[in-house]
Formats: sequence, structure tokens, C-alpha cells
Amino acid sequence: MQCHYCDDEAAVAVEKDHVKVGLCEEHLRERMAELSDSEWLEEVESQVEDALD
Repeated sequence: MQCHYCDDEAAVAVEKDHVKVGLCEEHLRERMAELSDSEWLEEVESQVEDALD
């Protein structure tokens, strides 16, 4: 699968509602950096921790 943002091979692919999107390592790191600055990631981490307890 190709990266959603460039022509590189996707390192990770995510699917939701039958839509699959791939990201190369560089773009994955960029998106993760953006998410780490948002409250959204904290909410997801909290939900994951609650599910594991």
C-alpha cells in the first residue's frame, strides 16, 4: 500500500468504516507528533487504559 501523503510504501495502514489509509514512517511520525500536542490523544490513552483495567 502507498502512503496517503507521498509515493513511498506505507509502513502502517489503518482501516475505519471500510476506508483504509496508509502512512509511510516519516508521515506517521509527523501525524503522531501533531496528535501528541492535542487533547484527543490523551482521551484515547485514557480509554485504552480503562479498557485494559
